[in-house]
Amino acid sequence: MTRQYYLESALLPQGWVRGALVSVADDGYISAIDVPTAIEAQTNGNLLPETAHASESIAGIVVPGMANAHSHAFQRGMAGNTEYRLSARDSFWTWRQAMYALANRIEPQDLQILATQLFIEMLKSGYTSVAEFHYLHRQPNGGLYAGPNALWEAVADAAAVSGIALTFLPTLYQTSDFGGQPLKREQARFALETEHFLRAIEERIDAERHTARATLRTGAAFHSLRAVPLATLREATLGLRGLDRTLPLHIHVAEQIKEVAACELHTGRRPIELLLDTGLLDPHWCLVHATHATGAELQGIVASQAAVCVSISTEANLGDGFFDADRFLRFGGKVCVGSDSQATVCPAEELRWLEYQQRLRKRRRGVLADKSESHVGTRLWRHAARVGAQAIGQPAGIIAVGHRADWLVLESKHPSMAGAPLENALDHLLFAGGAAAIRDVMVAGRWVVKERHHAAELPLRGRFAALMARLATPA
Repeated sequence: MTRQYYLESALLPQGWVRGALVSVADDGYISAIDVPTAIEAQTNGNLLPETAHASESIAGIVVPGMANAHSHAFQRGMAGNTEYRLSARDSFWTWRQAMYALANRIEPQDLQILATQLFIEMLKSGYTSVAEFHYLHRQPNGGLYAGPNALWEAVADAAAVSGIALTFLPTLYQTSDFGGQPLKREQARFALETEHFLRAIEERIDAERHTARATLRTGAAFHSLRAVPLATLREATLGLRGLDRTLPLHIHVAEQIKEVAACELHTGRRPIELLLDTGLLDPHWCLVHATHATGAELQGIVASQAAVCVSISTEANLGDGFFDADRFLRFGGKVCVGSDSQATVCPAEELRWLEYQQRLRKRRRGVLADKSESHVGTRLWRHAARVGAQAIGQPAGIIAVGHRADWLVLESKHPSMAGAPLENALDHLLFAGGAAAIRDVMVAGRWVVKERHHAAELPLRGRFAALMARLATPA
């Protein structure tokens, strides 16, 4: 049965509107949107004649939910536990050893608890879908799981419990460094042979064709050019494209200067340059980080129509560097955001610091606004929501017919939104603590958060606390 919602205020593709009647079909997709004409707005106070027939009236400001285009759920188990100094040369590479230690302690039941807690946190912060870049494949002893991969199933089960839309990205990981170096002992759980990788993804795609879950999508990822030799990347990409021409494909690239230097040493080219030269990139690719990209490389990414996912909180936490967002957007680039290592689980913070990085570098304000949209918050939220949804293959990111009803409802009377004209709402969300104003969250036409509460959060709390206490204790 189609449900109708009267939205008091909403951000639609044409801009901010007051009063909109939105029809949502049983499958969670928007089937119709009616907005008041100028005459109706003047005579009826923005109320449509059909409003009386709406199933539900939504007070507040409705905006598209955000896609989390890059997440490692298991790393929620180390958030806050590595913020102490080991040496004067602490870096991404020393942090990585702590990450490996955690990865080798996680069992499937642990991952389900971590991912469920994390996905609830994502929903409450404004993420309505997530791309899980997943490279935990094997048992701690390096053996394969019998039957369906228990670690993969743990992530899918967590998404089902939380209600978040999931794009699952099984990740190919075969070498420890450029030059085909073998995996290290602590990386044994990440290993997959190319044939097994392709077969497992094909099986998931086939299974999805027979499921009623409209919020589940399979893609694929390559961990990095360090972890996947170029010939293997070509072979696997062609195999994946044979399964689905629109399959989302993601890769970490150019996150660290050391990585760029090693790539140049072994191949004579920089990582992004090497990827571009393959001719494989297309609009269904997403390059994660791209922190150390030259102007020519940024232009090449734009020409390929691939997206870039940044995770400013993780990149700052690990000391990666600054992504040149201003130049990339001026070139016509597509940017989305992700929570990555879960140092922060808040899209408003990611976008705020995307802008703030540019302000600090350029010593001016409003850097990422443009002529088409002068409000920084509106420009960044709309852009990242649309690009992120496309990058993870989810039919969301805008409130429009044919797209899924993935919405956030901002409480207009919340102190962080107080006094804000409608056109300033997303500026308040990003720059005035407005994430606290997220009251309700809908995914595929179903409320998963109401009045800031998720039905699964209290029953989960004790199990999550016990797990975190165990993980904080050295093995």
